[in-house]
Amino acid sequence: MKTLRAMTPLGPVILALMLGAAVAMAAPTVVKPGFNIFSVGQDVQIGAQSAVQVEKQLPMLNDAAAQRYVSALGARLAAQAPGPKFTYKFKVANLSDVNAFALPGGFVYVHRGLLTQVRTEGELAGVMAHEIAHVALRHPTNQASKAYLAQAGLGVLGGLLGGKSSSSTEQIVGAIGGFGMNTLFLKFSRSIESQADVVGSQIMARAGYDPIEMAHFFAYLGQKAGADPSAFARFMSDHPAPADRDARVRQEANLLGAIRRAAPIGSLVAVQSELRRLPAAPTTAQVAAGMAPSNTGTAGSTASTTSTIEQPSTRYRVFQQRDGSFQVEQPDNWSATGRSTGFGVTFAPRGGFVTGPSGQANVAYGVIVNHYVPFDGAVGTSFVDPQGSQFGTSTLEQATSDLIRQIELANPNLDRVYGTEQLGTVSGRPSFSVRLAGQSPETGRSERVTVVTRQVSDRHIIYMLMIAPGDDYTVLEPAFDRMVHTLQVSANVAHD
Repeated sequence: MKTLRAMTPLGPVILALMLGAAVAMAAPTVVKPGFNIFSVGQDVQIGAQSAVQVEKQLPMLNDAAAQRYVSALGARLAAQAPGPKFTYKFKVANLSDVNAFALPGGFVYVHRGLLTQVRTEGELAGVMAHEIAHVALRHPTNQASKAYLAQAGLGVLGGLLGGKSSSSTEQIVGAIGGFGMNTLFLKFSRSIESQADVVGSQIMARAGYDPIEMAHFFAYLGQKAGADPSAFARFMSDHPAPADRDARVRQEANLLGAIRRAAPIGSLVAVQSELRRLPAAPTTAQVAAGMAPSNTGTAGSTASTTSTIEQPSTRYRVFQQRDGSFQVEQPDNWSATGRSTGFGVTFAPRGGFVTGPSGQANVAYGVIVNHYVPFDGAVGTSFVDPQGSQFGTSTLEQATSDLIRQIELANPNLDRVYGTEQLGTVSGRPSFSVRLAGQSPETGRSERVTVVTRQVSDRHIIYMLMIAPGDDYTVLEPAFDRMVHTLQVSANVAHD
C-alpha cells in the first residue's frame, strides 16, 4: 500500500509531461526553399528589370489612399516574411481582374479588382501574404533554375554559369526562353502553391491575422468564378489550388495556435468606396489587346488573316542547333530566335509575335523546338506517370502525356482535341503528335497548337510546337509539315 501511495503523485506529473510533449510536437510546418542557381542579388536584379517592363505595359492606379493602404498592409506582412531580407515594394495595378502577382526580389502587385472584392482586411492580407511567400521562398527563380538545369546540364551545378554578374543573369534568363509556350515551365505547380499557402498562413499569424481568412477568400473566389469568369477565372488559373487547400490552411492554423490580433491598418470600406467612384478599370485581356498594334514586329490582336504576317517562303534553308543536337529546314524568310546557351529555338515569320500583359513576347505564328524532362526530372529505364497516362503506356506516350498536362495546367485556354493523337516517326525514331485548341488570351482569336514529340537516348523528349490562329493554320501547315519531316536529331543527345 505504501508503494501504491508513493506512486500516486507521479500520475499528474507523467500526464503533464505527456501533454507538454504533445504541445511541443505541434509546431508550424517547416518549408525549405528549393534548388536555385540564382543569388539573392540576382533575384533583386531580375525583379527590378521585370518591374520596369510591367509598369510600362500595365496601367498603374493613381490613387494615393489606396496605395498608402496597400503599402502599409504589405509592410506589416513583409516584416514577418522568412528568408532573405528583401526590400518589398507594393503597388496597385489599375486592372479590374481579381488578381495579384509577385516578381523576384520583393515586387508585389495587387489588382484594383482584388481590392474591391475582398470582404475584410484579413482576406486581402491572405492574398498578399501568399504572394510574399512566393518571393520569400524564391519560387520564381527556383522554377527558372529547374528549367535552366534541364537545358544546360549538370555543369550549372559546378558554378560554370549563374554567377552574380549582369551578363550571367541575362544569359540564364535568356537560355530558359521567353517566347510563348516555353514560359509554361516557369508557372507554379500545385505543390508550390501549397507551400505559399502554408508560409503565407505563418506570415499572416505573425502579423496578427487569422489564416482561415485566406482559405475563406480562396473558396469565395471559386464560387464567384463560375458566375463571372471574366473577373475571377484568371486568378484561379494563375493560382492553381490544391484540392485540400481549405483543410491544409486550417491544419496550419491549428499548428500555429492562438493569434494575437492586430488592429486594422486602415478603413478598407473607405478605400473601396473611393475606388468605386473612379472610372471603370480595363481587364488584363483588354490591355493586352490594345497593346499589340503599337509594338513593332508584333501581330496585332485584330488580325483576321495571314496578311498580317510574312507568308512562308517556298525556299528553305537548314538550321543547325548550336551544339549540333538537331537540325531542321526552315522557311528562308523566317527567323530563328535563340540565345547563346540553351537548347530551345523559336522559328517565326516577321509579325509572328504578340506582346503579353507582362511584356513578354509570345508566339502567335511559328514553331518552337526544345527539350523536355518528364516527371520533374525522373530518370530510369522506364517512366511511369503517377497521374496515369492520357495516351498509351510506352515511355514516349507517358512522357508526352506529362508534357501535355503541364501545357494545359499552365495554359487553361488550351484543351486537348480528342481523336487527334497519332503515332509516327521523326528522324527514324518513334514520334507522337496531338493537337490542342482554344482562344488565345493575347489575340482573342482561336488558337491551334500541334505538339510533336520524339524520344532521345536518355528517355527525355525533343518536342515541336506548331502554333497559329485556327483560321490561318491550314495556310501554314505545309511549312509546319516540312519542318517536322526534316527534323534530324543527333544520336548523341543526352541530358541525364
